[in-house]
Amino acid sequence: MRVLLTNDDGIYAPGLAAMERALRKEADVTVASPQVEQSGVGHSITFLKPLVCHEIYEREPDGTERRRGWSVEGSPADCVKLTVAELLDQRPDLVVSGINSGLNAGINVLYSGTVAAAIEGAFFGIPSVAVSLEYDEHARYDEAAALAMQVLRPLFWRKPMYGGLVNLNIPLAALSGRAEIRVVPMGVARYGDAFIKRTDPRGRTYYWASNDPPPQPTEQETDLTALFQGFVTLTPLRFDLTNTPRLDELSAFAWDLEAGPSNRSE
Repeated sequence: MRVLLTNDDGIYAPGLAAMERALRKEADVTVASPQVEQSGVGHSITFLKPLVCHEIYEREPDGTERRRGWSVEGSPADCVKLTVAELLDQRPDLVVSGINSGLNAGINVLYSGTVAAAIEGAFFGIPSVAVSLEYDEHARYDEAAALAMQVLRPLFWRKPMYGGLVNLNIPLAALSGRAEIRVVPMGVARYGDAFIKRTDPRGRTYYWASNDPPPQPTEQETDLTALFQGFVTLTPLRFDLTNTPRLDELSAFAWDLEAGPSNRSE
């Protein structure tokens, strides 16, 4: 099993290191990660300037150096796109993005660089997963990585392996007892659209985004409601944004488009 591991928290993030340690026990792992944190960049890519990358190495306990992969001066999506298209001799069997510091659930999935990296893997037809852990200053990433492997192993280590794109979120409560998993849809309720208005030392006004108001309870179980109850959540995703049921509705319109002025000389 060849795994491409990435994230949006940067190459030296502890969540990335923990996921790498867990994966290396069962797979050939290559890391390609942003050089610095890229949280909230969504699916942005770099095309107005050169995309620079550096090979990175790690010293083993016996003193030898091990090549981990690449540090990329770009977004999480850049990391996957560049590595699959140019840097690897063989396409990976699986793309893993994480472990992210903080949950990526609800509409935050659309902003997440972590999820975007997994989606980029899916663009190539590679099974891909985003892994996120509820934020904690003393996060137990190794425990979260071990739990993530319990969820991912049945999906991706069996033949035929699951060929889709999934989003995995782990609440802190799941690390404090017997964890239970829910396969749930992504919540789409709007939340977290408030800003704190402040003034800097030079008298300039600035705004800091907050997480308020929090998501409100819904009748349908979603990733947000399940996480609030302490369940590990697994959500299958897709990147085709077409609203298929409305194709026929729009096609039924009586379009009458009038041509603009001609540029031809008489």
